[in-house]
Amino acid sequence: MSEHLREALDTLKQTGVRITPQRHAILEFLVESMIHPTADDIYKALEGKFPNMSVATVYNNLRVFREVGLVKELTYGDSSSRFDFITTEHYHVICEQCGKIVDFHYPGLDEVEALAAHVTGFNVSHHRMEIYGLCKSCEKKETH
Repeated sequence: MSEHLREALDTLKQTGVRITPQRHAILEFLVESMIHPTADDIYKALEGKFPNMSVATVYNNLRVFREVGLVKELTYGDSSSRFDFITTEHYHVICEQCGKIVDFHYPGLDEVEALAAHVTGFNVSHHRMEIYGLCKSCEKKETH
């Protein structure tokens, strides 16, 4: 079991969330997956292992994980929400063609938040930065 998964399970236990086999499997999929899956992706990946599990079960568990701070729900435009297991603060690069999302690590932009707070008088709580373009696969398709 990976260290991230072990820590996530400990977090759930500490917050009083019962660890069901489905919950464990969904969390494990999120920890190991780097594709920022939708709830439907998770459901399809696990339906063979849990034939009685519904998409609603996946959504409900993702909501629990989000509430305890284990996952971020990524909403981009009108497409389905994607879910990202939180290991560190990071940003996302999104392919405009296929929707692929890749993590991009960059030092936190705390000074931007401080400047925004100073200039506007807002009590800034957080920020989100997204970078858009074409992934290598889509770029190759366009040049052929």
